[in-house]
Amino acid sequence: MTEQTDTTPQAEPNEAEMTTANASSIPPEELERLTTQIVAALKTVYDPEIPTDIYELGLIYKVDIEDNRLVKVVMTVTAPGCPVAGEMPGWVQNAIAGVQGVMDVEVDMVYDPPWTPERMSEEAQVALGWY
Repeated sequence: MTEQTDTTPQAEPNEAEMTTANASSIPPEELERLTTQIVAALKTVYDPEIPTDIYELGLIYKVDIEDNRLVKVVMTVTAPGCPVAGEMPGWVQNAIAGVQGVMDVEVDMVYDPPWTPERMSEEAQVALGWY
């Protein structure tokens, strides 16, 4: 059984849960680099209807980095009828696949729990004029 450890602060509601297996065979410095670069990659993907990246919008619920360097992402969209819901997982997969050291990427689109504006970061709220 693989135990999971949360590696990001939960203070901000938009922060994705970044997890790795306890006692990972990946060195801590490498995990930190991978985490930083995966978040940076996620911030290159934008919802085409909202001028803010999907990470700051709070569409990324969870990212797991496994020992075999498989990255598993759980994400959502702002509305179940989103016209790019079928395309966005591919965008996320392509962005993360470009991170050095990532062997493969799996993206799971979920609709529960539903996305709410409270998941947005302050940065996203300011960009959208909500703050």
